[in-house]
Amino acid sequence: MAPLSRRQLLRATTGAAALTAAGPLLTACGTAQGDALDPTAKPDLDGVTLKILANQPNALSFRYLAGPFEEATGAKLKVTPVPYDKLTSKATLDVQSGAGQFDVFMYWYAAVGTLAQGGVIEDLTAYIRAHKDIEESDFLPSLYDTYTRWDGKRWGLPYDGDTHILFYNTEIFERHKVEPPKTWDDYHHIAEKITKDAKGKYYGTIIEAQQVPVILGCDFANRLAGYGGTFLDQGGSGTPTLTSPEAIAAAQALFDAAPHALPSPLQIGFDQATPAFLDGKGAMLDFWTDFAKRAEDPKQSKVVGKWGVTTLPVGGDNTKPRTSLDAGFGLAVSTASKQKEAAAAFIKWATAAQQNLLVLGKPDAGADPIRTSTLNADAFKKASPDSYDVVRTGLAGDPLPWPTVPKSPQLLQRLVDELALGLQGKQSAKKALENTQQAWLTTLKKT
Repeated sequence: MAPLSRRQLLRATTGAAALTAAGPLLTACGTAQGDALDPTAKPDLDGVTLKILANQPNALSFRYLAGPFEEATGAKLKVTPVPYDKLTSKATLDVQSGAGQFDVFMYWYAAVGTLAQGGVIEDLTAYIRAHKDIEESDFLPSLYDTYTRWDGKRWGLPYDGDTHILFYNTEIFERHKVEPPKTWDDYHHIAEKITKDAKGKYYGTIIEAQQVPVILGCDFANRLAGYGGTFLDQGGSGTPTLTSPEAIAAAQALFDAAPHALPSPLQIGFDQATPAFLDGKGAMLDFWTDFAKRAEDPKQSKVVGKWGVTTLPVGGDNTKPRTSLDAGFGLAVSTASKQKEAAAAFIKWATAAQQNLLVLGKPDAGADPIRTSTLNADAFKKASPDSYDVVRTGLAGDPLPWPTVPKSPQLLQRLVDELALGLQGKQSAKKALENTQQAWLTTLKKT
């Protein structure tokens, strides 16, 4: 199987539709659950085959784990990769239809509430408590609760700790005598200057604005974090905060920069953004941290040795850099599995520090740190020397979490729909977020 990149996550704008469609399916169908998970059982794994539904860009990580897992336990792994846009709906359908083909689901953390409420994934609270060797305290505090907790229970364990950083073309920056941006205002001015001076040879930035949460949503979230805003009130009420001055400023910063970006942002997704940067057509791109390995691969990149990374800029009154938990995945046990104890044992093993370090060292595994010990490990630093400091700063800090309530896919789709209208010039940043705020309030009352 050829290595898969993040740009293969989505095709056009079908992703959000599949995620949003999962909502009605969850409530329209009953569950097809197997026997309850015994949290203290000690399963004999010898000869067992575990079937895993995996996010496509992370599929090769399981290939790297399969050999060591079989050697340690006698069990085999059978991995089915699907695009991000199919991950939640495929897991839901597998359980709700009664097919029960999979034992382990890889899940996007924003959908944890959707899957838990729908009876698709097992409650692992008792299992985690019974297995102290999971070492909960070693999971990064910045993502552990966000990735796994809903309604006071644990539904999985973190597997891939995704965040964005800002990539920039050092050759273009030197040519135009600019420095890496510290603020989103700096970013705007740099993008404007380079695009104007380059006269179409290349552009000051690349903005991904396809109308999908994991694309346009990430570009907004990066600015929202930079301005010190949030999606929801962090004080416990869970009320949307998208009409805050910080949120409106974040949307405005996105709208202001778009005219100076690679044409045309609303048509730019993974398939367009990454090759453009690797071809030297864009001076800046906020993207996932493991993109650094591709940028330094001469088989894929024309900018080898000509790129750098920095933390995402800040804005407004905020002076402390903050990243956003853009995407990010966990592992959960299917409620339809007939071998739940074995599935839970694999999840415990796969998310341990040793295995996280193993996949972190593989350039095509699509893996990022999930534990404090692996984030600080020399092995990770050696595997990602150019981006290590920036990645560590982001994950060790206080990254912005996305909503994880059962209606999150629907909420996030409405957000990007409104932002897209703003990018088309059909409404202001303020109006886009007022519309989103009202829609979120209405939806959450029904949650």
